[in-house]
Amino acid sequence: MIADYIEHLNKNNRKVLSVFLTAGFPAVNKFVHLALEMFEKGADMLEIGIPFSDPIADGPVIQYASQKALAAGVTIDQILKFVQDIRRYSDKPLILMGYANPILSYGIDNFLKVCRDCGVNGLIVPDVPLEEYHSFWGTAPREPDIILLTTPTSPVERIKAIDRHSQGFVYCVSMTGTTGISNKYDGHVMEHVKKTYELMAAHKMLIGFGISGAQDVKRFAPYCDGVIVGSSVIRRLITDSGDDSYASSFALIKDLSTACDI
Repeated sequence: MIADYIEHLNKNNRKVLSVFLTAGFPAVNKFVHLALEMFEKGADMLEIGIPFSDPIADGPVIQYASQKALAAGVTIDQILKFVQDIRRYSDKPLILMGYANPILSYGIDNFLKVCRDCGVNGLIVPDVPLEEYHSFWGTAPREPDIILLTTPTSPVERIKAIDRHSQGFVYCVSMTGTTGISNKYDGHVMEHVKKTYELMAAHKMLIGFGISGAQDVKRFAPYCDGVIVGSSVIRRLITDSGDDSYASSFALIKDLSTACDI
């Protein structure tokens, strides 16, 4: 479903805008409304983060949001209820991003089943590498889609293997480090992104890490099928705390969405 959706948007001259939200942040009782408004303001897909105490791929901004969500008591069951509620009003792709430990604690098979039942379309688990793909997820056909990541240190053959094994799309990490890092893209970053995109034979490729504004989208647009924006959105939500209109956050989404039209 995710792959077909991306293909449809690309054929209609649009790069995909995937927006990351930490589940239950900034307010648990307003999260579903926030998610639906993100779609309304121009997000094509949502990546909903499962709060975790030790998020190795996330920088301080998303770590802060995760801590707040955990303090508010957000659980996997509650997140899946969020998905159910969002799904009542939108059929756009919903992807959960989390880490291996909470999923293992929940039970992998049970987690996959409940995700399917609730309407989750994809899963991103950064600390399950390609080498542990089958031992973690099993060898049976998987649903939702399991989305794998490439990094600037991934050699050519590894990128090709990730492309073969991923589902939905391939998540290209634009630079080394955690989310929310500097978006000063030098020649090495652009070379890495171009090389990775050229190697994609089976799947579409979305770029994440460091993308914070419309200019970043335009810079990368020729070398990807869409972008993932997280820390800059969470940063706006922190700024908007106390403002139920989320005006600054939605203004950012509108700008990013406009830049995705090519």
